[in-house]
Amino acid sequence: MVGTAPHRHVVLGRVNGLFGVRGWIKVYSYTRPVEAILDYDRWWLGAAGDRRGYRLIDGRVQGKTLVAQLANADGEPLADRDAAVELLESDIAVDRRDMPDPEPGEYYWFDLVGLRVVTVDDVDLGRVTAMMETGANDVLVVQGDRERLIPMVADEFVTAVDLEAGTIRVEWDPEF
Repeated sequence: MVGTAPHRHVVLGRVNGLFGVRGWIKVYSYTRPVEAILDYDRWWLGAAGDRRGYRLIDGRVQGKTLVAQLANADGEPLADRDAAVELLESDIAVDRRDMPDPEPGEYYWFDLVGLRVVTVDDVDLGRVTAMMETGANDVLVVQGDRERLIPMVADEFVTAVDLEAGTIRVEWDPEF
């Protein structure tokens, strides 16, 4: 179940509270839908460089939050509230290899952050530093000579994404 840490962790949530007295935790999920974090049976908890592996035994929506029961490296469920308190404020990560491949033309946000953004005329606009959700569409936050917000709309603004080359090509006026 738990061995050496995987080569790449992706943070999908955070332990933000305790639930009951039997070692359950409250989970704040960054996934959409929020309960999708419960699809992964192996979680890595802690901060980058200092994560420990746990197995998800059970999880569910409880009111307006998610709750989960975990097993430690020995396969034993966390015994009580005292055992769970050590996990408070820990990031919840999964191994990137355990995540499904996105559909063609779709991307995980974390795969786009760090990519270089260039116009169709080869003007370098900078790198993606973050992504934003606006309701209408996702937006690339690009930091170069200044910050630019570029809608992640295929064929209108984003003409190509090349993860291997580390670039996103956009139809965008560099003066805007």
